[in-house]
Amino acid sequence: MKFSRKSGVLLHPTSLPGPFGSGDLGTAAYHFVDWLQTAGQKLWQILPLSGIGPGNSPYMSSSAFAGNLLLIDLEDLQREGWLQADDLTPDAGFEAQRQNFAAVWPWRMERLARAARAFAAAPAQHEAAFDAFCQAQSAWLDNYALFMSLAEHFNWKDWCEWEGGLALREPHAMDQARSTHAQRIAFWKFCQWRFFTQWLRLRAYANWRGIQIVGDAPIFIAYQSAEVWARQDLFDLDASGRPRVVAGVPPDYFSETGQRWGNPMYLWSAHSAEGYAWWIERVRRTFELVDIVRIDHFRGFASYWEVPASEPTAMKGQWLPGPGAALFNAIHAALGPLAIIAEDLGEVTPDVEALRREFAFPGMRILQFAFGDDSTNTFLPHHHQNDTVVYTGTHDNDTTRGWWQTASDKERKNVRDYLAVDGHDIHWDLMRAACASVADTAIHPMQDILGLGTEHRMNFPGKCEGYWEWRFEWSQVLPEHAGRLAELCRIYGRDGSNDLKR
Repeated sequence: MKFSRKSGVLLHPTSLPGPFGSGDLGTAAYHFVDWLQTAGQKLWQILPLSGIGPGNSPYMSSSAFAGNLLLIDLEDLQREGWLQADDLTPDAGFEAQRQNFAAVWPWRMERLARAARAFAAAPAQHEAAFDAFCQAQSAWLDNYALFMSLAEHFNWKDWCEWEGGLALREPHAMDQARSTHAQRIAFWKFCQWRFFTQWLRLRAYANWRGIQIVGDAPIFIAYQSAEVWARQDLFDLDASGRPRVVAGVPPDYFSETGQRWGNPMYLWSAHSAEGYAWWIERVRRTFELVDIVRIDHFRGFASYWEVPASEPTAMKGQWLPGPGAALFNAIHAALGPLAIIAEDLGEVTPDVEALRREFAFPGMRILQFAFGDDSTNTFLPHHHQNDTVVYTGTHDNDTTRGWWQTASDKERKNVRDYLAVDGHDIHWDLMRAACASVADTAIHPMQDILGLGTEHRMNFPGKCEGYWEWRFEWSQVLPEHAGRLAELCRIYGRDGSNDLKR
């Protein structure tokens, strides 16, 4: 799909300011939308909206469909009368510039439990809305709420270790579990109702302000998830229900031993046999939440790196063919043309490029990758094409200032020569280069706009602890940040004015 020329900001909602330990869908999110509009931006790119998993990663969620409970605006629950003012006294362990998960998770979950009890005690005013939500989302919500209730009951053991026939979803065991855990099932459904209600309200506000939401769909999902438990036939599992092989990538820019992600692999033959119905539904549900979808690790649809589950690293894997065009033909036939960005990074072979172009999905170009070689480097702006999205860096990269501090002498010289700069203002130098690119879309991480260093990076691929925590404060955001960004958009035609002339 052809994108118009525009730019945006990469910021996950958990990084927003706020008094309750984590950014959420409350006042600060609306303020950020207003700030984007002031800064001349047309896009807000986020990470997956799903809940967090091991290492606090949003890419290892317990559901491919459910929303992140940490994002629920607690002040909204207070306005509805389900929380009291005393409930919202912040914990002493909260930090303004870091999400302290150890403090945030139990505190927020307790407030959600209190709100759910208050709602259950007097549901009349919203009962119809809640019931309608549960009915509309039942295809995934029923499995999710039962899965979370059981996972909690079994102290978060892997689902294949659940007793009493629940691992294999035996009908009698399932009926008994629904009865035994009815109250907790209602809690998980209540939380999803509030998340979806709040998120769709925020998205509508962003659209009204001229901002589109760019979402993120991980190619793989976590083993300990409702979807793997519910559809074991669609995943490559052994007789005990554990993954036989897992996902990852071979040694790369980020790791000498590769990245062993640990996600179970799809049985693509099983997906094909049912016309890719599971994938169609997943994509459909994602587009209910966002305007544009970035598909993570797009190259895995052409071919994927499969690692034996017994291997401690990703080094001893093999490339195997993915579903290719058959999957996207099925999605297109069911849903029509879609605004999809293909994350085509890593080892991009001709078949990956051909698959992307066949469906006119814009690819990605990372400026931090552009200056380590010579003029043939395809990440350099003179090689960019219209159907690409250019970033200074993504959530997996260092901040631009952090990258510059550790860049080689060769890289620094190449940057200075290519951009005719001295590197003193390197984050703005690269943002200017991104805006000037012929790529239809330019995305700027919020850390680069604020000129922050390595200690503020969002993630480091292959490292399981200490990331996904970054937050900012409004005191860090100066008038010059919005003004300078808006001016770059005006100069390089990313403010929407060119659309009016077409």
